[in-house]
Amino acid sequence: METIKTIMTRRSIRAFTDVPVTEVQIKILLEAAMNAPSAGDGRPWHFVVVTDRAKLDALADALDEGKPMFKQAQAAVLICLDESLEKFKGFGPQDCSCAAMNLQLAAHDMGLGTVWVAVIGVPPRVAGCRKVLSVPEHITPFAIFPLGRPAETLPGEFRYDQSRIHKDCW
Repeated sequence: METIKTIMTRRSIRAFTDVPVTEVQIKILLEAAMNAPSAGDGRPWHFVVVTDRAKLDALADALDEGKPMFKQAQAAVLICLDESLEKFKGFGPQDCSCAAMNLQLAAHDMGLGTVWVAVIGVPPRVAGCRKVLSVPEHITPFAIFPLGRPAETLPGEFRYDQSRIHKDCW
């Protein structure tokens, strides 16, 4: 798939088939995520890969009192922020966001679906990820991505909005 086409057709997928996500696909997703830019090349991230059905089901119940898409997902990836790895303090969330976008685009390119579930800054979600996935206290759960073959087909959306562009000044 061409890069621009991948960007323009990626959608947030919340329904999945029961087709497994392979270890090879997961490795490619992690390679793409880890190839993201980061401030000072700090790469202040860790990834928790979840394929265990019981843990996926537990995540469904632990996040916001129920995220049923995790019960359909065949895998999930939690991106975590490790502030001790930041080369420039405070840039970790942007670095993790770059990794997250790469993961989503790679998933779409491979025919997988996912949706960005924000965790950082949402105490019940942080607590749910810590509880289910044993994330240590010095590591911050950033965002989690349920993964699978899409069970829904959503058309691409053209979101370009000329009214949001300011040339040379506001």
